[in-house]
Amino acid sequence: MSRVAIVTGGTRGIGAAVSIALKDAGYTVAANYGGNEERARKFTEETGIPAYKFDVSNYDACVAGVAKITEELGPVEVLVNNAGITRDGTMHRMDAGNWQAVIDTNLGSCFNMSRSVIEGMRERKFGRIVNIGSINGQAGQYGQVNYAAAKSGIHGFTKALAQEGAAQGITVNAVAPGYIDTDMVAAVPEQVLEKIIARIPVGRLGKAEEIARTVLFLVADEAGFVTGSTLSVNGGQHMY
Repeated sequence: MSRVAIVTGGTRGIGAAVSIALKDAGYTVAANYGGNEERARKFTEETGIPAYKFDVSNYDACVAGVAKITEELGPVEVLVNNAGITRDGTMHRMDAGNWQAVIDTNLGSCFNMSRSVIEGMRERKFGRIVNIGSINGQAGQYGQVNYAAAKSGIHGFTKALAQEGAAQGITVNAVAPGYIDTDMVAAVPEQVLEKIIARIPVGRLGKAEEIARTVLFLVADEAGFVTGSTLSVNGGQHMY
């Protein structure tokens, strides 16, 4: 039986690429999504990957969502915490709601989802958790104190949980993408994007499939000696 994998934010952008790559590699994949019903429906029609709607910033919703996936697909052995949002603004203009929304969705979801699967992983003595961080969690970014704080927190979360899971056959790693050609980056003003690309040594944006290949490496059965690591996939923009 193939291993069951959940990808949060798994019907769009990097998450969609990860979901598809996992399926192509033989995993049974559940793609979580939060709100875009039409996008999720189209994703499932095109890929055959079932999409499950629940709010990853809500702990009870995550517990219920994981329970449903387990009932329908089997025990969850791979978790990719990819869901993320932006609510950009400089500190002196940012309201508390935009701060909390990003912290809850980007960082809180890592706890909510990991807590929902960790006991089963411990019982089976196997698990793979990959958390999607960001170059902006490593280097910071103007106008993104909420996003940078959440993504930076993911890197610390990864190291601590890796220590807890190691003796139980559970690896926990992070991937820190640079600027990837997704809808989120497409929303950046063109003149700003040109300046960003000029700072990337390889001279281009990354591709979602390049992040997916990195995730595939980390979740493989053969990657059991890799844990607590952050792999930076950013074209050399930030060498950390």
